[in-house]
Amino acid sequence: MVRAPIVKEGYLYIGILVLITVVAALSIDPYWAIVPGVLAAFVTFFFRNPQRAVPDDDTLVVSAADGTVMGVCDVYEGQFLEEDGIKITVFLSVFDVHVNRSPIGGEIKFQQYTCGRYRPAYKETAGFENERHTIGLENDRMRVLVTQIAGILARRIVSWVTLGSTLARGERYGMIKFGSCTEIVVPRTVEVLVKKGDKVKGGETVIGRLRV
Repeated sequence: MVRAPIVKEGYLYIGILVLITVVAALSIDPYWAIVPGVLAAFVTFFFRNPQRAVPDDDTLVVSAADGTVMGVCDVYEGQFLEEDGIKITVFLSVFDVHVNRSPIGGEIKFQQYTCGRYRPAYKETAGFENERHTIGLENDRMRVLVTQIAGILARRIVSWVTLGSTLARGERYGMIKFGSCTEIVVPRTVEVLVKKGDKVKGGETVIGRLRV
């Protein structure tokens, strides 16, 4: 979806900070440019958009986000799957890549944006209290639900897709700004291959495998 090394949502932030850095260095003193210069470098780092080696196997489910697995638990998913499933929650710190990727290839058959609060994304209640954007993906093998959840610093969830869009496994479909978490709910026909505390990479780390 988006292949540039820096996603366009970061251009404005980076441009403003670079301008402040240059003005401070030229009109005041080079020392005054250190702080905005460091911030510009960090924001550029935050909005990075790396390439990933996506596994080529239709039975695999990959992580939708970079970060740390906060939990794996059984749930009943009534929005899209309408059956018992397994939820994998991934927490993204401000140092993780915040571009989100599709865990499976398929068509978006469900999409919902929910306004909400901005509690810390690592809180267990964040998944139903915070601002969030949910998509349901379906192919001929399975259905998967993915939710982007805003955190205490995140104030905007970005989506580059809409209902009816078709995504490849590992394809970029959106991002969350400045700290957040992502939930992936898979059917119980999927064997989950990660556990709490594991580090994952979006589009690359295999988090589940369809039992065949």
